[in-house]
Amino acid sequence: MQELKFSSLALRPELLQSVASLGYSAMTAIQAESLPPVLAGKDVIAQGKTGSGKTVAFALGLLARLNVKRFAVQSLVLCPTRELADQVAKEIRKLARSIHNIKVLTLCGGMPFGPQVGSLAHGAHIVVGTPGRISDHLRKGNLQLSEVHSLVLDEADRMLDMGFAETLDEIVAEIPVSRQTLLFSATYPDTIAKVASRVMRDPVMVTVKSTHDTSSIEQHFYSINDANRDQAVMQLLRDHRPDSAVIFCNTKRETAALAELLRNKGFSAAALHGDLEQRDRDRTLVMFANKSLTVLVATDVAARGLDIDALDAVINYQPARDSEVHVHRIGRTGRAGNSGLAVTLVGEKEAFKVARIGQYAGQEYHCEPLPGAGGDSSSYLPPMITLQIDGGKKQKVRPGDILGALTGADGIAGTDVGKIQIFDQSAFVAVRRKASDEALRKLSAGKLKGRSFRARRVTK
Repeated sequence: MQELKFSSLALRPELLQSVASLGYSAMTAIQAESLPPVLAGKDVIAQGKTGSGKTVAFALGLLARLNVKRFAVQSLVLCPTRELADQVAKEIRKLARSIHNIKVLTLCGGMPFGPQVGSLAHGAHIVVGTPGRISDHLRKGNLQLSEVHSLVLDEADRMLDMGFAETLDEIVAEIPVSRQTLLFSATYPDTIAKVASRVMRDPVMVTVKSTHDTSSIEQHFYSINDANRDQAVMQLLRDHRPDSAVIFCNTKRETAALAELLRNKGFSAAALHGDLEQRDRDRTLVMFANKSLTVLVATDVAARGLDIDALDAVINYQPARDSEVHVHRIGRTGRAGNSGLAVTLVGEKEAFKVARIGQYAGQEYHCEPLPGAGGDSSSYLPPMITLQIDGGKKQKVRPGDILGALTGADGIAGTDVGKIQIFDQSAFVAVRRKASDEALRKLSAGKLKGRSFRARRVTK
């Protein structure tokens, strides 16, 4: 593909000067695809991995439309974490340095509120912030968005993961409908599509595949002795060490027994079947989605509606009774441009099912021997820990409150905070294992909504 230069764009001279001074010459793929429609004033959905150059893409779009003489908030950029907001604001300031008197203001949770109120009183052209803190300033009347013509949702998938969907809707309602909306996301799950349908008008879709993209599924059918089925499962987990794996069983009894066995052998595992109470099902799915539970052992019925984009592996404890079900099972891995592993364990009397699955899929499948065990025979722990807070929607606890409490003075880094999910009477937040002690201390010692709530680890 021929390199496209920034100089080929209809940018004003000051912006081209800034771009050149920063050493940017040729555009990255996402910049080349998204900048023309962005500069044309169209709504754009751009899907690309971190490091693809998306910040420069939307920053140039904002600055191209900006009227410096109109001293009002004209552009709003929403980011999931304080660290990303700071990074984006710095990039915008660098690109704007050839244009005099542009004011870029950062408004994030975990920072003192008073100074932000003072900065807002002096005005700004561009505001970059986290949804929770932006919402706080809107509610208190400190921030006016009636003249915003450009809205950017940066890392939108992560904002939704952290539970900000309702807050985003509240903020968007304060912005004129005639705005331009730019949505940047690493993945494009159904939740993003729903948000886009609500807040965008005829968006142009730009998808830049990652260089390592092979959205293929590596599939194996391993011949095993029925008596060694459980051992085969554990060997596969130890050898491949997936962060997220679903093991499908054909019955509830097998599901419960296998999950218990894996826990007893030191794996992070839980069962998902029809006999679970809703509260236990919700908690299990929260932990699996936020990477604090490694293995979900499930029946097909219980796994309906399970939408995990970054599922590393699917293991079929035995072949599915129906060939269509098999295809549906393995299709849960290898999504969002990632590669995935799908393994089916085949007993002595089950080989005919493999032939039937191949016939249904239009492929010829062969059973192969289970490979010898790898070098590491230990179980392993998931990268995240889930903390539960005994306060939720009924207590008006919001994701921004939790994020602010965790990342405030002497707190943990925003990059150590994972998904935040809020239910009626409780909330769950995932944090990196290394930061879990400090995170629990911050939540236990601090306050949310001016109140103290009990916080504890949720373990499986």
